[in-house]
Amino acid sequence: MKKKLLSALLCVAMVSTVLTGCGGAATQEAATDDAAATEETSEEAATEDAAAEETGEVEPEAVTTVGDANGTHMEMWSFVELHNTYYGKMVDMWNAANPDRTIEVTFTTYPYADMHNKLIMSLQTGEGAPDICDVEVGQFPNVVAGVDEWLYPLDDAATDYMPTMVPARMETYMGADGHYYGAPFHVGATVMYYNMAAIEEAGFTQADVDAIKTWDDYTAFGEKYVAAVGQEGKYFTSVDTAGTDWLWLAMAEYGEDWTGGFDGEANVELQSVKNMLNMQVDWLASGVAQVSPDGHVDLEAGFQNILDHNIVSFPKAMWYMSRFINYMPEEKGNWYLAPCPVFEEGQNNSVGIGGTGTVVTQQAADKELAADFLCYAKMSMDGEKMNWEMLGFDVCNTEMWTDESIIHDDNNQYNAFFRNYPYDVLNQIKDGIGKISVVAISPTINEELCNVTLNEILENGTSVDDALAASQEVISLEQ
Repeated sequence: MKKKLLSALLCVAMVSTVLTGCGGAATQEAATDDAAATEETSEEAATEDAAAEETGEVEPEAVTTVGDANGTHMEMWSFVELHNTYYGKMVDMWNAANPDRTIEVTFTTYPYADMHNKLIMSLQTGEGAPDICDVEVGQFPNVVAGVDEWLYPLDDAATDYMPTMVPARMETYMGADGHYYGAPFHVGATVMYYNMAAIEEAGFTQADVDAIKTWDDYTAFGEKYVAAVGQEGKYFTSVDTAGTDWLWLAMAEYGEDWTGGFDGEANVELQSVKNMLNMQVDWLASGVAQVSPDGHVDLEAGFQNILDHNIVSFPKAMWYMSRFINYMPEEKGNWYLAPCPVFEEGQNNSVGIGGTGTVVTQQAADKELAADFLCYAKMSMDGEKMNWEMLGFDVCNTEMWTDESIIHDDNNQYNAFFRNYPYDVLNQIKDGIGKISVVAISPTINEELCNVTLNEILENGTSVDDALAASQEVISLEQ
């Protein structure tokens, strides 16, 4: 048993360093926790940490209880306190709508890695798990490994919502047996972010940006922009050495998937991946792009680079809108959202990235009730409206995408921040949102790409073919 637990914990630790959850907020919080942990250098602290890892006993960051004290009591864990605040509001709404099935929920917020470690251990041992738990998408392969022995399928509870749910996002939290085990928070649809204010200052218009349909168009416009600005240190975009968003987008456009899914073999030597990386190498050579400070745009150096207008475009999931609200509020009114370019007309022009798939465990006191509440909270129109207003996510229930009173509400901070309405863009790409699987080999792929491959290609000048071939050898050893 100890060997199995150690293996699972190592997987959790590895995944947490390379995958982004719920739009990366979890990763940033985890990084903060890790940084704080490094200050505890005493032998006593190290001993306490080792004991916590062995027993799964960790200190929560927050505990709150919400709902009807006379209703069915449930325990729920998350790694983001705002998620639990959201669920708490949904408990009140559920109880008002279901007076014969009321619930009381105790919400516990743990540090990111601690919560996932504790969950894995409780599932392995068959005791101590909560009724409901948030699971970051990169951690999901570890948790769904036990499928219906560990988790309660959500198929029945989700039935009424399925006709309007985004299929690709539901499939992200599907087990190898074909059942749905996680309820999603958002689509995580990737769009292009353009600093229209800076682009206009360089002499271009929104019509010029709207004319960008292919990556050839994007490259040509980038060259014109850089030439028009004519300043050292000013680029059209940046490329990532510590993130794979660009590559996920390329794979989605061609319908490829380097994981091989549940049954196939992992293969990073895909033509889609090569096309994107070769194009990025050309961008670096021509001055259209720089390497992202700190490796990608979702860290402090990335935010500052955007604030300094050193780059004026990049692809990112729609959850990145919250980064502008929280870290770059002075950019209000500058930015414009648009569909991503494609290599060939007719391809998918988006991909879902990041996310939190919330699960019901087989240890739940009333599994059916827990599943019904969870799907109501994360899939119903009541829940999706609360989601958009409170969390700013691109919700998975497309019924909300056409509700004018919501998607064009100028009082909404996200609608008010950008030059165009986010859901207008989401409706444009509705039928072109691809999916890349997150399976057991995903942590290995991401670790290799982010720690080795991308640096070799974009920083050290190794050829795309050679770097990918070398990484494929490493990844193949882990299959």
